[in-house]
Amino acid sequence: MSRAAERLRLLITHLDRPPAAIVSFYSRLFYEENGFLLIKNLVSEEDIDRFRREFERICRQEIKVPGLVVMRDVAIAKSEFVPDQKAVSKLQDFQEDPELFRYCSLPEILKYVECFIGPNIMAMHTMLINKPPDAGKKTSRHPMHQDLHYFPFRPADRIVCAWTAMEKVSRQNGCLVVLPGSHKGTLQEHDYPEWEGGVNKMYHGVRGYDPQHPRVHLEMEKGDTVFFHPLLIHGSGMNQTQGFRKAISCHYASGDCYYIDVKGTTQENIEKEVKEIAARKYAVGDEITLKDTWAVRGRLVQGARISM
Repeated sequence: MSRAAERLRLLITHLDRPPAAIVSFYSRLFYEENGFLLIKNLVSEEDIDRFRREFERICRQEIKVPGLVVMRDVAIAKSEFVPDQKAVSKLQDFQEDPELFRYCSLPEILKYVECFIGPNIMAMHTMLINKPPDAGKKTSRHPMHQDLHYFPFRPADRIVCAWTAMEKVSRQNGCLVVLPGSHKGTLQEHDYPEWEGGVNKMYHGVRGYDPQHPRVHLEMEKGDTVFFHPLLIHGSGMNQTQGFRKAISCHYASGDCYYIDVKGTTQENIEKEVKEIAARKYAVGDEITLKDTWAVRGRLVQGARISM
């Protein structure tokens, strides 16, 4: 990272609520060079506590959310809230839960999202990550990857993720690690890493990235939010503490993005896996495509839905 970029990073990331002029110029400049932008204290403690309470209600099975995917760690037998159940490691696709989906429409989040992708904003992929304490098999790690691997829509520059820490996130409990500037490359081949102890379902990793590339560990406080490009190579380490580490996130795409056919591309493997899961869960035939699975999840949160 250049000296000028480092000065800019310190300027932006240590302002609690930067003025709009800084958001529109310096933030975009730093993001374009590095592929990510960390904003301190962006989401209120009150909102995060509400999201946490809703997560607990879901874990206790007090509510049932249509379309919600509840993922459990392959090696963690002890649940955080419910006895005799494996630990919930992630909620995906909470677009039908009004309380959790409220995160995707927070004005303080959309202010930055619009800066990156424009005024027509679709919420495409929602997650609440509950990284469990590692059970000794290192399955709490997330391999280095590019999010665009999972998305059959383009252009990449019109997609951005917002990821908010719901509590203190450190290297000890598995903070995000990013490779600054890696978003300037192309989408690389992904597959399951050959890790001893296994890896959680759908946790694909980049094949053959440069391990010597400079990296940044994003240690964050509750309410801090990082925005990052879908081609940015990133992952997270093991949770070496005794507690769970929570974050909430949404991937946004411009309403004028378009879908692509992934046949003949490096994304064929993820389409095959998604189709197999959809066939088991919803009893649909082989005619379903990766595009179909995303089209039903997208929700307009600002502006117009043009081609998504």
